[in-house]
Amino acid sequence: MTDSTHRLAHLGFLHIAPFSPEDPGAGLREVIELFRFAEDLGLDSGWLRTRHLQYGATAPGVMLGALSQATEHLELGNAVIPVEWENPFSLAEDLSVADVLSGGRLRPGLSVHPPRLGEETADAVFGPAWRHEDYSYERILRLKRLVEGEKLRSLEEYQGYGGDMDSETLQPLSPGLSSRLSYGAGSLKSAAWAGEHGLGLLVSNISSTENGVRDFNQAQAAQIRAYRQAFDAQHGTASQGGPGQGPADSDAAGRGRVAQARVVIPTDGTTREQKQRFEDYVAARTPRTTKVLGEKTIISPDRIGSAEQIVDGLLADPSFLAADDFIVELPFELGLEDWKHILEQFAQEIGPRLGWQPRR
Repeated sequence: MTDSTHRLAHLGFLHIAPFSPEDPGAGLREVIELFRFAEDLGLDSGWLRTRHLQYGATAPGVMLGALSQATEHLELGNAVIPVEWENPFSLAEDLSVADVLSGGRLRPGLSVHPPRLGEETADAVFGPAWRHEDYSYERILRLKRLVEGEKLRSLEEYQGYGGDMDSETLQPLSPGLSSRLSYGAGSLKSAAWAGEHGLGLLVSNISSTENGVRDFNQAQAAQIRAYRQAFDAQHGTASQGGPGQGPADSDAAGRGRVAQARVVIPTDGTTREQKQRFEDYVAARTPRTTKVLGEKTIISPDRIGSAEQIVDGLLADPSFLAADDFIVELPFELGLEDWKHILEQFAQEIGPRLGWQPRR
């Protein structure tokens, strides 16, 4: 039986919120049901994987606003919002409104990349001006400055008409939101950039091989080290993961916080048919994890097995030990009852064996 001094302080889940094009409302309502279910289990956070031009949750601000009214304590995150699709000002407004409605529970995860669409599709989505947009890290920093309350204009003296409601900054401002922003990184460079600029770090089951390191867990552990070193150099000591340690729980802003997301499927308590579906799912995905894709993309193998096998595997992973939060990625090919089973197993069996305690 596993015995470890490691204490996992934060446990959450990530959901792509899939829906059928014939009845999207049913799928979106299932999202709300699942987030409520997770909160009742005592999980710390629920995250949405934002997708566009797919049958999955879009409109991150709308979804977060809806979830903020359906839950009371669950932290609500995105892993991630691809900001190349967004106007940073409009997104900053949406996130600020949702954060105010949630009582300060948002943990927006962000990424940026030039549009990965054909030119014809990009023209249809963004208009021809997309060719002149800045898709560098500056797009993220612009959003961060906006939610921090950067002054955008100077106001003249009120003239007595139209209502004295004008503001020099984006509104509403939600205290602490900017310090809960995270960046989804997959390389040493992007991880260090996130730390240097005071963002949290999100890492997932897709990463990069660099400096000759092919082992996924070792590569991701190196990225977390690069993040912490850059964060510490610019902002002081970040929260530290590792055996016997947890993150700075009292730091509500979550500065220096690392969240790791992985696909993990517990088989305890399953039916024979359910277990076979889970095993078939993992087997179909395993070949992509055995090679480097493109120039340097590597993918982590999915974890599947009993609670004890999963715990032993996680505790042998240096990247897991270096993170603060663990986020269970729910396979979107499965269904609501499968997702509930996975969350129950983590809340009742796997999490407690890792030293985690449910939020009550």
